[in-house]
Amino acid sequence: MSKKFDLSALLAERGGEGYELHARHLNPQLPRMLRTIGFDKVYESAEGAYFRDADGNDYLDMLAGFGVMGLGRHHPVVRKALHDVLDAELADLTRFDCPPLPGLLAEKLLAYSPHLDRVFFSNSGTEAVETALKFARYATGRPRVLYCSHAFHGLTTGSLSVNGESCFRDGFDPLLPDTAIGLGDLAALERELGRGDVAALIVEPIQGKGVHESPPGFLRAAQELLHKHKALLIADEVQTGLGRTGAFYAHQHEDGVEPDLVCVAKALSGGYVPVGATLGKDWIFKKVYSAMDRVLVHSASFGANAQAMAAGLAVLSALEDEEVVANARTTGELLKTRLTGLVDRYEMLREVRGRGLMIGIEFGRPSSLGLRSRWAMLQAARKGLFAQMVVVPLLQRHRILTQVSGDRLEVIKLIPPLIIGEREVDRFVAAFTAVMDEAHSGGGLIWDFGRTLVKQAVGNR
Repeated sequence: MSKKFDLSALLAERGGEGYELHARHLNPQLPRMLRTIGFDKVYESAEGAYFRDADGNDYLDMLAGFGVMGLGRHHPVVRKALHDVLDAELADLTRFDCPPLPGLLAEKLLAYSPHLDRVFFSNSGTEAVETALKFARYATGRPRVLYCSHAFHGLTTGSLSVNGESCFRDGFDPLLPDTAIGLGDLAALERELGRGDVAALIVEPIQGKGVHESPPGFLRAAQELLHKHKALLIADEVQTGLGRTGAFYAHQHEDGVEPDLVCVAKALSGGYVPVGATLGKDWIFKKVYSAMDRVLVHSASFGANAQAMAAGLAVLSALEDEEVVANARTTGELLKTRLTGLVDRYEMLREVRGRGLMIGIEFGRPSSLGLRSRWAMLQAARKGLFAQMVVVPLLQRHRILTQVSGDRLEVIKLIPPLIIGEREVDRFVAAFTAVMDEAHSGGGLIWDFGRTLVKQAVGNR
């Protein structure tokens, strides 16, 4: 055993070089962007819904690693499960055996979707989507998958083909021959289905970009149309699944919706080990894996590894034992209600929407002349700058991490760990109110930063 490698010593010696190492060896725009907006913090530790810096200051996490940290960071149940599985020294990834952990996790997951029968485990949300696309095409014998405008399903070539945001697609053409429809546009769905070449519709029950919920009744009606035309419904629950919206799956908010394929990932990992899962109906899997010589026709080298399976089992156990889904529902309703109560108070606050602990805060053009001119300055430079102006002081002054919900969107998305409670709601609402007060005063540091963003946006043209 090597005595030379000491991770603790390495971090102690070079842990402060993170930004320089990224600039030199990884994506050079990441450290540049973080420094520009004042997000170039160095976090030394994390627990639950909080980070801490070297001075011991705590930061409230309202981002949860883009939804990965459903249980918060370093949940003791998940940590113990991972220690246990490593200590067990299992014969993992032999590839020619049937270990129990994948079967146990599949059994547990399927209990939340009684109309589904089988699971394929991969390593990420985008891989779960790729699996669903392949399975839908093969099972139906048709090439085309429909998706919704402004959807986000991943960034690999297949998932990018059903990505409704042009900023991610530009320059990566040609992609697969798929077609966008508006979220909720049943007429467009029926028109495309009439062409006879549609394998499936993939849809997020609540879109992550902008936090737009599918209209009431849309999923059920779409399902009926799809099945009438022998096509499939794919529910992308990568971000919305495992309790995020106050139900185990977001599509369960609408009665009678039973997708043919469901994609999950993110929170299933416990924040430790990448994992994705595609749940589907028995006949779909049996068509894909129709004979012994097709046993590896779709597989993943690290799929269903013991660490990922142990993490997934621990996450599902904690969700049940700690009533996390119910907490997401009640705490989310409290947060949404408190924020909605501010809409009439601030003219640049347009709408608060979402379900559970997936909440979008949208800003819009103010009515008063002084603020309107400032708003116009920002919009002329680049849409989305006002939302960024809100996100930055939330972090710099109030130590709360949030995100703008998409490119050129005046929307902040809140997707905190599902374990937060009234204390965190109070902290966020107080900080958000303070930032809104300053923004509507027409002066102060927030508008100074706005001018900085305008210069940066104009300079990048």
